[in-house]
Amino acid sequence: EGLNHLLDVLFHGGTQVTTWYLGVFEGNYTPVATVTAATITAAATECTAYDETTRQAYDEAAAASQSITNAASKATFTFNAAKTIYGAFLVSASAKSATSGTLFSAARFGTAKTVADDDQLLLTYTFNASSV
Repeated sequence: EGLNHLLDVLFHGGTQVTTWYLGVFEGNYTPVATVTAATITAAATECTAYDETTRQAYDEAAAASQSITNAASKATFTFNAAKTIYGAFLVSASAKSATSGTLFSAARFGTAKTVADDDQLLLTYTFNASSV
């Protein structure tokens, strides 16, 4: 899935994913290594109770200092119901609840976020790399 796809792109000429999407989950779930795009929506209970019609595009800036982030263009979720959001995931499929595509990563927040109708959650997703 995520890492395998990345390795295929780097070493076997696999198809590059040019747009990634952020989804949020409302299940009290801690991501595990075996979760995939096919299983994340059910395992984590993907939240679809937001006004935007699709998962939000991950609009990242150029990598700098071994890091890549969307901090300058945060993903915005405008909720239409009261929810508790436990985390987020990055996937190649844009449709809410889609079980296709490639899951790159999933992360549980340090503290769950409680939202109400019309609240906006501005989501920053950052990846860091290190030299070995």
